[in-house]
Amino acid sequence: MGVIVLGACAVWALITATAHDGRPEGVLLAVLAVAAGYASGRILGALLPVAAPAAGALAGLGLALTAAHTTPGPQFTTPLGHGGATAALLALSTGAACCAAWAARRPAQRLALSLLAVGIVVSAAVLGSTTGCAAGAGVLLCSLAADRMRRRALGLGGLALAAALVTGATWAVAENVLPDGLTASLEGQLTEHRVLLWRDALHLAGHHPALGVGPGRYGELSPTVTQSLLPDGKPHSAPWQQAAEQGLVGVALLATVFCWILYSLWRSPRSTTIALTAGAALTALAVIASLGNALSFTTVTAGAGLLAGLATARPLADEDLESVLNARDQTPRNRLEP
Repeated sequence: MGVIVLGACAVWALITATAHDGRPEGVLLAVLAVAAGYASGRILGALLPVAAPAAGALAGLGLALTAAHTTPGPQFTTPLGHGGATAALLALSTGAACCAAWAARRPAQRLALSLLAVGIVVSAAVLGSTTGCAAGAGVLLCSLAADRMRRRALGLGGLALAAALVTGATWAVAENVLPDGLTASLEGQLTEHRVLLWRDALHLAGHHPALGVGPGRYGELSPTVTQSLLPDGKPHSAPWQQAAEQGLVGVALLATVFCWILYSLWRSPRSTTIALTAGAALTALAVIASLGNALSFTTVTAGAGLLAGLATARPLADEDLESVLNARDQTPRNRLEP
């Protein structure tokens, strides 16, 4: 199913690019990063169910710290640009550390990995990434709540609903359908520039609902981008970028990718706690991507695929234990015991 979904994303990007002379390289790179990260996560999760997510958490934290030192201060405190990527990496790292802690069987290991997860959230606060700190804290709380939840379908359904509500709220702000006071408050938090970018994207999607304007062409047609001093050619919202550049089918494919990941977590052989923790981290990424430009960074898309792969892998140690138990159950019992 994953091959079909990701393949459809790549094929549709090529179709829309051909129709409007677009540049599909960014979309193809993102699809490749997710596929490579997911495959790597399945392999590493089977071989090293504790060490692999712990190493991934440390790597994500290191990348976030590096981005913090190379990104200008005004951009780091908002979900725009590199700030959104940093917040996404911190959320994914927190989720990976929590998954490693729940997979650990020794109390000392579990305590150390739990402290690592808390340390990542504290690091986000120290660095000034408000979004990263809030996302990491949310992942931590969801991970603790997941330990008491036995029906993972209910938890994953709640995460999907949360992502849909945030996306719907961004549409409501861009279309100005909320009460004036609430709209003004949200625009103050999101900045007027971001809301104008969303409105341009929805305007383009309304005029080209089938195929969009072509991948990579939003910056050429957006009045807000052309009037900006430092434009990057992005609407800073993954759903509305898909709508503007690849039409309604592109939005549906993006939603399908997220649903496929949640479905994989529902079918995962790992514990419910690990599946819901990974789902919370990936939902935090979806929320950040709805408000910023996080999915434009290869490290983020590869990290999302890696975490999903780690949380859906079947550790070889569990398979060995299951084979031993099956062999013991099938042993003939009619012979005399010594």
